Amino acid sequence: MSFFDVLEPGTQLDFYRIDAPVAKSGMATIFRATDTRDGRTVALKIPHPDLEADPILFDRFKRESAIGERLRHPNVMQVYCGEQRSRVYMVMEWCPGRLLRAILQEGKLPQDRAIRIAIEVLKALDYIHANGVVHRDLKPENILIDDNGRIKLIDFGIAGDSASRRLTYANFTTTLGTPDYIAPEQVKGKRGDGRTDIYSMGVILYEMLTGKLPFSGPSPLAAMNDRLLNHPVPPRVADPSVSPELQEILYRALERDPRNRYASAQEFLHDLEHPGQVGVEDRPELLNWQKRKSQLSRRILYYSGLALIPVVILLIMVLIARFR
Repeated sequence: MSFFDVLEPGTQLDFYRIDAPVAKSGMATIFRATDTRDGRTVALKIPHPDLEADPILFDRFKRESAIGERLRHPNVMQVYCGEQRSRVYMVMEWCPGRLLRAILQEGKLPQDRAIRIAIEVLKALDYIHANGVVHRDLKPENILIDDNGRIKLIDFGIAGDSASRRLTYANFTTTLGTPDYIAPEQVKGKRGDGRTDIYSMGVILYEMLTGKLPFSGPSPLAAMNDRLLNHPVPPRVADPSVSPELQEILYRALERDPRNRYASAQEFLHDLEHPGQVGVEDRPELLNWQKRKSQLSRRILYYSGLALIPVVILLIMVLIARFR
């Protein structure tokens, strides 16, 4: 029997009494617990036993803990540090509430609420980016909202951190994330930066406003390729209540090329708070978004182009010979 098998309600782990498991992922289980020194409720994130045998994943867990311990912002879940522990685990603040994913499953959000949530998330992103951290897996499952509408950004399991060494183990990729929310540069295998989180926030805001995703496909791979080849369905087509200014804001966040995207969370935040100052561009994406390309059509065009090269060369040679 492993240590993990005996983590039942009432189990004592250092200064903490286990109350109940509340969530489980591939890497760890989160328990509600009580700090026996002062009676406060906390959350314990305890890695699964097999994780400790995998140096790559175990290093990721420890790095997530290190990132959390140095971030202090009201919209970022706090990770506590300080005491000696008998094993590796994280002690976090207890944040009652619902995940944004659960809220979205009930349908699209009222526009003012969606914008309010986006503003609070962008404040958190602005803070973590200023501290050298990129979340890289921003999605509704990682945004917690309490009954008063306060948000907490959670789960920095695959975050990039300029203050930590880069993980370079063989077969380990940093282009992780959730297919519906990752940025085009992540699809291409690049590490990304703060603008990667901005793109993901653009997708989330689009989904909150319209109840739909801007890109889709019959498989995760097809959905990822869709954002490389096509323009999103215009937000005002998906939901006519979206204003032209808000649509423009979404387009700026969802630019395929990160160089054309909002350069910072602060820029995105400013436009959401001052939509009247947003100049609406005459975008070609509004006209040709229905012309959908596929990976297959791209390959056909590519190989057709290759096949035409010798034909073009032959024609040039014939013309040269004719006019000599």
